[in-house]
Amino acid sequence: MKKWFAVIGNPISHSLSPTMHETWLKQLDIDASYIPIHVEQNQLERAVESLKLLGCSGWNVTVPFKEEIIPFLDDVDDSAKGIGAVNTVVKSSNNKYIGYNTDGLGFIESLGPILPEYNVLLIGAGGAARGIAHAFKRKGYTQLTIANRTLEKAIVLVDELKTGQAWTLEEAENKLNKFDIIVQTTSLGMKNNDASLPIQLSRLKVNAIVADIVYNPLVTPFLEEAKKYNVRTVNGIGMLVHQGALAFSYWNGVKPDTEEIIQQLIEQIGGNYVNR
Repeated sequence: MKKWFAVIGNPISHSLSPTMHETWLKQLDIDASYIPIHVEQNQLERAVESLKLLGCSGWNVTVPFKEEIIPFLDDVDDSAKGIGAVNTVVKSSNNKYIGYNTDGLGFIESLGPILPEYNVLLIGAGGAARGIAHAFKRKGYTQLTIANRTLEKAIVLVDELKTGQAWTLEEAENKLNKFDIIVQTTSLGMKNNDASLPIQLSRLKVNAIVADIVYNPLVTPFLEEAKKYNVRTVNGIGMLVHQGALAFSYWNGVKPDTEEIIQQLIEQIGGNYVNR
């Protein structure tokens, strides 16, 4: 039977995943298809059962179902267990559907060559920060600092990680020159959202890497400010592509090309709001 893959979410009409995965399937001459599926909020369990019944070879999960889907899967990999969220479902050889999370690992890959001894600052303590923090820990990065508007939330995440430290945004701003990697994980700067900065960047370390997980706009106010200090900036399109490439490799046993599709998606975005 021909393989088929999907992405489920709500909303889903502007997802970039079908373009990305269909391009890779064609490039690698894999006889399969990838479709977007809109799932109503109260229909997730039925949707998962339908995907299983119809023999879906695997699917991606986007908002708002990453946490809610876990009880409806046969098992969850350690990559998703610690985070409590699934973004990729893989059909195993014995027809079990296993949940994984490739978001954090995809983000780290998007940074390019970095060293485990780097000091990392994560701004924000929500779901995205949680996934990225757990991925950094799995990769052996122990110099982690979580800074959040509400300090208590940062403390909870650090306690969960059992490594790192929790700071206020003011502390992070005042000691910014100690960090090699600064990652903005909040929704600030997203198109049609608040354009203010979570922290000022005047104390950036020379040769720091400044990243924002938002990819629409491609250059957020946070990255625009960072560029004034001649540091390397990384937008969220790399995270989108690399998490997708990991999912693709779990399904098909081969890692697709990421560079070409990054350029293609940048052209496709064209300033419109998109949802992974």
